[in-house]
Amino acid sequence: MKNKYFKISTVSTVLMGLAVLSSCSDVLNEQPRSDYDPGFFESTTGVEGGLTALYSSLRDLYGNAYYFNYCETGTDEYTYAQSADGNFKDADLTSKGSIQAGTSRSDALWGTAFRYINSASGVIENGEKTNTDVALISEAYFFRAYYYFQLVQAFGGVPLDLGAGELKFNTTTARTSVRNTVPEVYTRAVFPDLEKAVANLPETPRLTGTATKNVAKLVLAQAYLTYAWWLENPNNIATYPECSRTDPDGHDAKYYFQKAYDTALEGIKNPGIYGLMDTYYETTSGEYDRNKEMMLYADHTETSEQYNQGSLTYGSGGAPDNFVSWMGCWNYTVMVCKKKDGSNMNPVQREAVQALGRPWTRMATPIDIFQNEFKDKVHDSRYDGTFTTRFHGNWNKGGIEDAEVVNANGMTVKPGDVILSFIDEPQGETINYPAISTDDQKKDGNPGEDGIGAGTLPGRADYVIGTEGISRLCYPMLYKQGPFRTDNGNTLGQPNAGSTRPFNILKFSEFYLVAAEAAVKGATTEANYSARDLVNTLRARAGKWVYNVNDNKPVSADYSKEMVDATPQVITIDYILDERMREYFGEGKRRFDLIRTQTWEDKAKTYRICGDKPGFHTPETHTRFIEKHLYLAPIPQGTLNALQMTPEEKAAYQNPGYDFK
Repeated sequence: MKNKYFKISTVSTVLMGLAVLSSCSDVLNEQPRSDYDPGFFESTTGVEGGLTALYSSLRDLYGNAYYFNYCETGTDEYTYAQSADGNFKDADLTSKGSIQAGTSRSDALWGTAFRYINSASGVIENGEKTNTDVALISEAYFFRAYYYFQLVQAFGGVPLDLGAGELKFNTTTARTSVRNTVPEVYTRAVFPDLEKAVANLPETPRLTGTATKNVAKLVLAQAYLTYAWWLENPNNIATYPECSRTDPDGHDAKYYFQKAYDTALEGIKNPGIYGLMDTYYETTSGEYDRNKEMMLYADHTETSEQYNQGSLTYGSGGAPDNFVSWMGCWNYTVMVCKKKDGSNMNPVQREAVQALGRPWTRMATPIDIFQNEFKDKVHDSRYDGTFTTRFHGNWNKGGIEDAEVVNANGMTVKPGDVILSFIDEPQGETINYPAISTDDQKKDGNPGEDGIGAGTLPGRADYVIGTEGISRLCYPMLYKQGPFRTDNGNTLGQPNAGSTRPFNILKFSEFYLVAAEAAVKGATTEANYSARDLVNTLRARAGKWVYNVNDNKPVSADYSKEMVDATPQVITIDYILDERMREYFGEGKRRFDLIRTQTWEDKAKTYRICGDKPGFHTPETHTRFIEKHLYLAPIPQGTLNALQMTPEEKAAYQNPGYDFK
């Protein structure tokens, strides 16, 4: 929400995150209150305040790097990087760690979702009592369904009764809980609430970024698609609580695949205020944030710490900051080059620009992604629009006055010139990396002249690292999530702050890939809307270049025909997943994509990456231990500890395969 702001206040916690009453004051210039009784909801002001809390809740998940870790690390998109701690190594599922109830960062979803499901129920019940506009109440229906949909994907069946009855607003602490089955969650909560939202939400948002009819329609299409896969269960993944894979209304998977296709197509044909941006670059550049393709997002601002809900100068490393981009940002500030007097200096300094940001070096992308899914770097603009692959000198913004410094091959560079490039392996040439020979160097690596052990190629003033040399220490960074500020001036800005950009949650382009996936699964399609037609709409757009991110310059090129011609005649689920990666890499969608399609092991079992020391450029193959029980996340240990139930009941409450303490 951008045009109208509220102060958020959490009131009371019920069952360690299973239910929390959240509320907020009226508009900004009223006196904030520290707490509220449940009767506060029994007014239009209270309902609007409760809705504001629901939108604010999105910041607790989206932009929260630990939830991002749960969604991404251990998939084919990410492994752990050089400075990773146990949160990331556990999620990777190699020999470095394992997921358990006390370590899984899915706890962020559990705690946030149930808290605001209860808030949504409070808005619904009290809003109906006060004759509040049905469109306002429908925003609460949307949120309740949305959070239940996220929960059922992650955990399987979850409780619909939070202590006051099924889907009832709870105001007293409950210390027992019963989980409903997956079909019950979908057919009693997700589908009915979303259908109400689709019917009653407006075509246009009441405030910038609020839910509309088409936003609800996209989530409903996603839910139909996911439930259809669950009913089909192609790889025999167990569900919990145990139940038969049958729909209470007697429908089969084919029915829901068709519903997913039809609903997504309705969204495409009746876009309302939404639509596709003309180029992929416009979907990732901070310059175009809050564009017509962004349907739901966790908003932030650089104009006010109060409304940003976080410091504008130094990030906390916790929600509600948006600090996702830090995780995949390696420490580029250790690179060095020579001044004319022979002394070392850092040519790429920490800067609050989208290509850089604050280094934490927690998550790295494996080699194979750059050689397979992002193989076409000439025609497909999505590689350039997703990753920072060239690092430009910016020492002048840090107060260093040298007009030129010495970089690779003894050649000079100026501010703005390229200092380091990640490149495809050169044809007919060999990258000259610094040698690693002695035992000490093998232990600590060899930083070489540039400080990170990058290589050189004849005639180039920039250091280079080939695709095969990507390591846990140095790798292409996630440009699309990087910070974007308009208040830097000619300085380095505030690179230590959380990002003030909105975090994308739902995009209009997802209608196309939801419909395409349903079509591949057998949905009857309409003319001009086959799976290939739908995929090619996005691929054709990806062929249109207006700006080269890594060269920092405008371009004008249209490779739409080449992109469409390269699309297979027969679209498969594997190809849909590849396209989803190219469109949504690093947006927190990958684990749910692999869980839905039951392809996690197929896509992510092995990966290649080099070691974590300077100069390590020999790929190593790693194997993940992706057991079938991991398709369901563990119920958080804190929740189990808070339940006043017998040890046997708690053990039965936990998903199978996880240790119970």
